[in-house]
Order: sequence, then C-alpha cells, then structure tokens
Amino acid sequence: MISVLVVDDSVVVRRLIVDALGEAPGIQVVGTAANGLLAQAKIDQLKPDVITMDIEMPQMDGIEAVRELRKRHAALPVIMFSTLSAAGASATLEALAAGATDYVTKPSNVGSIKESIAAVREQLVPKIQALGGRRRPPAAVPPRAPAAGLRPGAVPARPGLPPSPARPAVAGPAPARPPARRGPQGRIDILAIGSSTGGPDALTKVLLGLPADLPVPVVITQHMPPVFTKMFAERLDRSTPLKVVEAGDGMELNPGTVYIAPGDRHLVFNRRGTSTLTQLSNAPQENSCRPAVDVMFRSVAALYGGTAFAAVLTGMGQDGRGGAKVLRDAGCEVLAQDEASSVVWGMPGAVVAAGLADEVLPLDRIAGALLNRVRVGRSAAVAR
Repeated sequence: MISVLVVDDSVVVRRLIVDALGEAPGIQVVGTAANGLLAQAKIDQLKPDVITMDIEMPQMDGIEAVRELRKRHAALPVIMFSTLSAAGASATLEALAAGATDYVTKPSNVGSIKESIAAVREQLVPKIQALGGRRRPPAAVPPRAPAAGLRPGAVPARPGLPPSPARPAVAGPAPARPPARRGPQGRIDILAIGSSTGGPDALTKVLLGLPADLPVPVVITQHMPPVFTKMFAERLDRSTPLKVVEAGDGMELNPGTVYIAPGDRHLVFNRRGTSTLTQLSNAPQENSCRPAVDVMFRSVAALYGGTAFAAVLTGMGQDGRGGAKVLRDAGCEVLAQDEASSVVWGMPGAVVAAGLADEVLPLDRIAGALLNRVRVGRSAAVAR
C-alpha cells in the first residue's frame, strides 16, 4: 500500500484529492496538511511514501517546503499540484529545480466536481503508483564481465533478455557494424532526446554538459503541457551554454541550438533544399502523449538515417521504445539512462528490455557520451 500525504491550504482541493485517490487500488491517504510548515511535522509522524504539494500556501509555500524537505528526505517523492498558467508553470519549474519530483495540473474548464475528481485521478494515480514503487532500491546492475558471445565492456541484459551492446570505454571510432546499420563514415548530424517524469532535472544536467559551440542541433521531446514547455525552454536558455527555444513551425535547425517540442504538439521535421525545418503536428496522441517521443524519433530517422544519435532519459511508460527501434533500423545509435539515476525507469527501461540500447549510462555520464560521439564521428568523417 502506497501512503500519501496531501498538502494544500484549500479545504476544497484537499477534499478533491482525497476523493480522487479514495478508490485507487494500492493507495491510501494517511493525512493532510494546510501548509508546508505543518507538513514537515506530519512527514516525520506519518512517514508517507509520496507527498502531493500545493505551491501557493501561507506560512510556508510549496517551493520552500520542498527545499526544507530535501534537507532531511532526499528521495521522498513530491508531486506538485500546479495551475495551467504562465505563473503556475514558472513556479512549478522552480519547485522542480528545488527538488520536487513531478507535478500535475489542477483541472480547469470542467463542468462538475465529479469531472474534476476524475481529471485529478487520471493524472495523479499513475504518478503515485510509479513514484511510490520507485522508493525501493533499484535492481543491481550486472557486472560488466565478458560472457559467451558478449564482447568486453558490453552491458549484460536482465535474465531472459538479449545483451545490450556497449561501445568501448576509451574514446575512438565506434565499433564496426554491418553497412546497413551505419551512418556515412560515422558522422553525427543531430542529437535527439526523449524524457518524461524527472526529465526537467535530467535535461538540465545533460545540457549543462554540452558546449555552446556544439556542431549539431539538439531536438527534445519532454512530456509537458502547453505553457510549461515555453517556460522550460526559457529557463534552460538562461541556465545552460546552448541556445534553447520552444520549437515553432518552420524553424531551421542550427548547430548549437536546442529545440523543445511544444506542449500538445508533436515535433517532426522536413527538408527544404539543404535545410531541415521544424514542423508541428496535431496528429493523435501516441502512448497517451502529445508531444510523443516516438513521433519525433521516427521523423529524425526518416531524415537523418544513421547520422542521428538518440538518448532516452527518465520517464514513465514506454514512449520512445517504438521510435528507438525505427532509429536503430535506420542505422542510428541509442543511449538509455540507467535505472539507478532515473526517477522512473519506464521509458529507458523499455528501450533496454527490448534490446535497443547501444549503451546504458548514469545521468552524470550522458552529456560526455553524447559529446564524445559527436566529436569522434565528425573527426573521423573529416579525416577520411
């Protein structure tokens, strides 16, 4: 049973959340608090598995409460309860930067209390189930020992799954593959990244490790609603070396620039002469998501073939697995974040389980791996 503490200054909202979780299997609300200060004492008393936290509260707001919480409980999942507005998005991103784990948006434009409860339940229950279970220690990573049919340095798969091939530990040209699976001379022309739960923090850390003169563009699909993606892009643009923008229709992809798929629009690409342009799509959701990582990955594979390099970071669900297969079939390499450093090992775990990951790395090594692959591939292409 996953125990939940609900923190909100509104009696109505507290009741709404309690009712929304009341019939959810495996979830029990063990207490409520009207502000962050009261929540601190109840956390020690009730020892919840997950906390839902409002942002605007008297005495101690949600952002300050998260900061205080992280001093004593580094891993306790906190889900912020936010409004779908510019102010709400900005505050939510600040809360995530302070250590919040994820967020849901308060229902808007709903016609009844019953519909509001259903909307909250639909968003909140899957996150609580995923994050509440995440407090268990991650499965041990098998040692990187050579095995029959597995070259040194490869990542052994979990029982019953094929091994995931790894690249050499030292910098150098990528190992030879059949011609159908290789880009021209190993050159990399674009980086494509997909993420969801835990993604804002993970993406920030990855982009901080990439230089302003990165010779390729970066395209990202992070599961976020409208408004949030624009605020997130602006935040990344201020805090990382690269230029970061929310993608719009008809933007030309340029080196050293990061393009983030906007909320509720798929990000795809097309060619005009020698230029690659962004295109936004209202096509149906995939994996219950729009934007979807699978959609972006397929488009990257169609235009770039084996000259793309992709990474799947922390996130719920399996979005990115289907797109990773298309990328691999086109000759691309795919990297996955490891379980220990992921907030939720759903998306990268699905890629690894399907045998589609060329490399499985902790978050703090991903930026270096991306940069090394770009530099090695482009240097090899120039040398030839």
